[in-house]
Amino acid sequence: MDRSGLQRLVPIFLVCIVIVLAVAALVSLGRTLFGGNIQVEAPVNSGMQELTSTLADRSVRMSVRGPIVARENYYTYKITISPDARNMTTYHGYLGDEAESMQMQNDAQAYGQFVHALAYANMMNGVPLSKEADDTTGICASGYLYEFEVRQGDNSVQRLWTTTCGGSLGSLKANLSQVVGLFRQQIPEYSKLLRKINF
Repeated sequence: MDRSGLQRLVPIFLVCIVIVLAVAALVSLGRTLFGGNIQVEAPVNSGMQELTSTLADRSVRMSVRGPIVARENYYTYKITISPDARNMTTYHGYLGDEAESMQMQNDAQAYGQFVHALAYANMMNGVPLSKEADDTTGICASGYLYEFEVRQGDNSVQRLWTTTCGGSLGSLKANLSQVVGLFRQQIPEYSKLLRKINF
């Protein structure tokens, strides 16, 4: 009796195993056919998204700080480009006294070309640092600090920075000379303004 009962159970057991394997195979096949195109979205880079916007309240800015020296010899400058204006301002001393400013007109088409060129140069390529890692006070004392911003009105949407000092590369991952060159070319009197402050 034991043998005949066992002989009846073995085929039932084998049929159950075959059914489970068939279901598992069908589920796997279904995932391959219908789930293979699922892509995980990359984190959104808000600076890169906003960079090419040509709305009237948008602008991009490059700020450059020179070496940390005596306050009489310390200079910085900013270039801000918006859809309707291009501005370069130089500053003297650590209190940011304005040395000279030049304002020129711009238009939406020129701005659109410019910000798309910055996008191709990866100006917003990088991950903003946080807290102490983003503090640039006193950093790269013998070299230059470069900060790049995408702005909406008076607010910074994203800010990335780098320096000319090898140990303080910052958050910017773009080619520095390419991005700086694009900003310089927006200001015809760029070299003249820098010569006035011996930058």
